[in-house]
Amino acid sequence: MSKKTATATSTVEDYLKVVLVHQQRHQGQRVGMGEIASALEVAPGTVTAMMKTLSESGLVDYEPYSGVLLTESGHRLAAHVQRRHRLIELFLVEVMKLDWSEVHAEAELLEHAVSDRLIERMDEMLGHPSTDPHGDPIPDSTGCFEEPSDLETLLACAVEKPVQIVRVRDQSAEFLKLLERDGLMPGTALTVLDRNDAADTVELRVDGEDGRARRVSLGQRAAAKILVSAEV
Repeated sequence: MSKKTATATSTVEDYLKVVLVHQQRHQGQRVGMGEIASALEVAPGTVTAMMKTLSESGLVDYEPYSGVLLTESGHRLAAHVQRRHRLIELFLVEVMKLDWSEVHAEAELLEHAVSDRLIERMDEMLGHPSTDPHGDPIPDSTGCFEEPSDLETLLACAVEKPVQIVRVRDQSAEFLKLLERDGLMPGTALTVLDRNDAADTVELRVDGEDGRARRVSLGQRAAAKILVSAEV
């Protein structure tokens, strides 16, 4: 495989993976060019040109001014890449002991390079996990996974009701370090005490492993990126 072909394949996989992520967030609705451009940090015109190419290849259903949807073959390829990415992230955290704020960038590079055999070995070593370090579901070898339907953000969940952090949408290193500093990792139990729109804050009571609770103040923009479920 030539370098040119390999680069094109990696680029196609990156675009399809981004479309899949946003399609999942929009519950199967079309994804706009602006969202894709923002996620990949490219110009909207570049995205439009790529979507036309992917449409001609049968990987997306593209409608001008409306957005795109993955076709069956596009979804299958995107889920395949998503599985590789998330398994690599978990492997780097659990086995290589990298910090969870580091692994997204590393997985972006490795997901295109490692063999399917190595991915399946990682899956076996990790005990066939269902989620990655950030709480994102890991597709199985057929590309299927369960997308939780009962998750709410800290900006929308009930006040004074115990919840548990399940998933983090923003995987930038800066944001993850912020959450780690405040102890807001997946699995953490907490309660929203108050939301102050004027101050743009969300006040939390976070349950510590030592049984002690502490107060944490979080910006509303950050709170909107943290998904929780009712604590059981």
